[in-house]
Amino acid sequence: MAITISGDSPSFASYQGGVLVSMTAQASTSGTSIDFTSIPSWVKRITVLFNGVSTNGSSAFQVQIGAGSITSAGYLGKCVETTAGSGTGSTTYSSGYLIARSVSASMVLYGKLEINLVSANIWLASGVSLSSATDNQFYFSGSLSLGGTLDRVRITTVNGTDTFDAGSINILYE
Repeated sequence: MAITISGDSPSFASYQGGVLVSMTAQASTSGTSIDFTSIPSWVKRITVLFNGVSTNGSSAFQVQIGAGSITSAGYLGKCVETTAGSGTGSTTYSSGYLIARSVSASMVLYGKLEINLVSANIWLASGVSLSSATDNQFYFSGSLSLGGTLDRVRITTVNGTDTFDAGSINILYE
């Protein structure tokens, strides 16, 4: 049953139930990026899940999306870090959705990023992650306007050269 809004009162004429699809979790134990491709054109929400993810370096983690190819510029966002006993800090970014900022090779990340279609290929993202090595929490949000229909998601680092060495990553879409 699609929801039709007329004036101030919604009409529940029909509803098109969504389907939650889980891709196959990818081991994040090697390589410099993890890609999920062939995302259907009807997708309106993507959730990226991080389970014990780590790299061998100190470059910040980021998620990038794309239409035909990965978009690596034009993101508008901020990542805020809360540190036990030390206060907070933040970083603005434009090369992807930043999901952690103060990174070290001993950091192990858990969390999720939700990316939602607003309209006309404009995607808003928000989420939270936790570093089990430092008990730091990261809160992030951002926006990107794609030049076409989203069909891929990449998880990488800002420098693009740090190698994943632990954990797994998966995405859900609907």
